Amino acid sequence: MPKVDELDKWRRTHYSSDIAPNLDGKKVTVFGRVTSIREQGEITFIIVQDKCGILQITVKKSKAPKKVLDRIKDLNEHSILGVRGILKSIDKAPHGAEVIPSEIKVLDFVRKPLPFNPYKRELPSLDKRLDVRALDLRRPKAQAIFRIRNAILWSIRKFLIKKGYLEVNTPKIIASATEGGATLFPLLYYNREAFLAQSPQLYKEQLASCFEKVFEIAPIFRAEQFDTLKHLSEAISVDVEEAFVNYEDSMKLLEQLVCNSIEFVNKECKEDLDILKHKIKKSETPFKQFTYDETINILKSEGLDIEWGEDLSTISLKTYSEKISGFYFIKDWPTSLKAFYINPKKGKPEICESFDLMHGSLELSSGGTRVNTRKILETQLEMKALDPERFEYHLKTFDYGMPPHSGFGLGLDRLILVFTGLENIREVVLFPRDPTRLTP
Repeated sequence: MPKVDELDKWRRTHYSSDIAPNLDGKKVTVFGRVTSIREQGEITFIIVQDKCGILQITVKKSKAPKKVLDRIKDLNEHSILGVRGILKSIDKAPHGAEVIPSEIKVLDFVRKPLPFNPYKRELPSLDKRLDVRALDLRRPKAQAIFRIRNAILWSIRKFLIKKGYLEVNTPKIIASATEGGATLFPLLYYNREAFLAQSPQLYKEQLASCFEKVFEIAPIFRAEQFDTLKHLSEAISVDVEEAFVNYEDSMKLLEQLVCNSIEFVNKECKEDLDILKHKIKKSETPFKQFTYDETINILKSEGLDIEWGEDLSTISLKTYSEKISGFYFIKDWPTSLKAFYINPKKGKPEICESFDLMHGSLELSSGGTRVNTRKILETQLEMKALDPERFEYHLKTFDYGMPPHSGFGLGLDRLILVFTGLENIREVVLFPRDPTRLTP
């Protein structure tokens, strides 16, 4: 085994993405992980991966210093290297240049056989890769996914802050359900019962009454026993709430947000999209809108047996998505299918001012105009078999004046599925949580 060197005063001068032919002759210090070692006659080619990509270290045995030859003699793949040397322009190398080392430090090495090689085409199942996720995340494809995820997060924050929204952080340990108790994770909070938050809904409504325009990007928790490619027990939600608007305004804002993110990712993540062999198509705007009634009628015309007031099943949504491509809204849902805080339509209370943003058969977002009077909110709590007394901390804020308001929650992880063209939501989450996985 090679001796492990100390970092000491070595510091990086260039990432792999900085390497270019026009830097020929420049002294550099680079760091990374060895992905391959190839001997070709008197030359050893070492490919090193850093956070930006790969670079080539070329050692010519007849010219390299003895201390360099000694350091690479027992080198193995996946070792961590520091390299000082001179850049040399060469067409066949990544980025058109290679590093000729004058010094090499082995900062760590592989101590046991890897369960799989993340740089090979053949990989084990996703479950086996998730068991050693930090190893799996070395894959170029995995790194491309999370650079795209980072770009989406950046674009959403920039978009909302530019439009005057205040980023907030709400509690994730709560005293009562936001949307009902069936999907709550209970926990013991000192000597009292508490729950992990399903949504920041009630808090962001209260904050919208103070700051008018707020958003939060944070985890939500749902104890649903779904074992599908689209569900998680812990997910990241982009929640937006605004005073003095209704659900039509929220739909416009959400459409703008999605289109802005598509434009940003297509511009900033071209190489990563190439790695994934995926292109994000620009959707026609405005997004198509269909009422729940129209949707039911279309499904009936396709031969599906579905009654008004039923939720849309997976089969129904797949059938529907075969007729409609890209992003679209389904709005004006039955009040019975939506949460207690969604405002019923005036003169037609069986329908509420609500919407879902869809892409194909995948629900990405849900939102609507909120109830802003205590009396109606109490009535709807009772209709949902929820005890108003458990929501007194929220209801009392309505006694002090609550402006009309609207908002939505957007599933970030599902949006990333659309942007990356992947099928399994666990691929786009660093350490996914589902009914069967609690580690790593």
